[in-house]
Amino acid sequence: MSLCLENLTVCKTDGEPLFTDFSLEINRGEIVTIMGPSGCGKSTLLSAIAGHLAADFTLTGSIQLNNHSIDQQPAHKRQVGILFQDDLLFPHLTIAENLAFALPESIKGAERKQHANDALKSISLSKLANVFPDQVSGGQRARISLTRMLLAKPQAVLLDEPFSKLDKTLRAQFRDWVIEQLARENIPTLMVTHDEEDIPPNSRCITWPWEGTTC
Repeated sequence: MSLCLENLTVCKTDGEPLFTDFSLEINRGEIVTIMGPSGCGKSTLLSAIAGHLAADFTLTGSIQLNNHSIDQQPAHKRQVGILFQDDLLFPHLTIAENLAFALPESIKGAERKQHANDALKSISLSKLANVFPDQVSGGQRARISLTRMLLAKPQAVLLDEPFSKLDKTLRAQFRDWVIEQLARENIPTLMVTHDEEDIPPNSRCITWPWEGTTC
């Protein structure tokens, strides 16, 4: 599996470029970090890859996942998972129901509930199956959010500053856990951050705004 970006250019509706000719290939199991200040277009790049680019931007270039072009596909068909700084769990669903919601449509009926419960067991949170998101801690919500995203079986993962709202101790623990989970799943991953401590050891880092340089 690999995620390949070729000559991506995003422009505002007035024609002003946000970034131009950005190319990158991320191999399976690799996490590449984009490092830069807030408001410089990092999240817009992720939106373009995931298929959520706002209407006031235009995209040119090619996005390929496992040698298949996805840049013209709707977001729900791209098989790209994204994890935000907010967990975005559905407040009206229990934790188990939140997880079951993410499962592929091919999994039906009682099997969905079993998959959700198995996922909670795998992260040692079985006791939270029947409670609601506002009844669990921030760290637990973060773990549940990543698990929900992985249950959808993405072929690539995007991380949009997912650690930024956690306190320092919890942030370090969750960051290490996320890196471990993604390595185990062997998924190509692109992460954006403005904190150098988020960069995985011995990994590639790209400075942003894009000027053709790496950390």
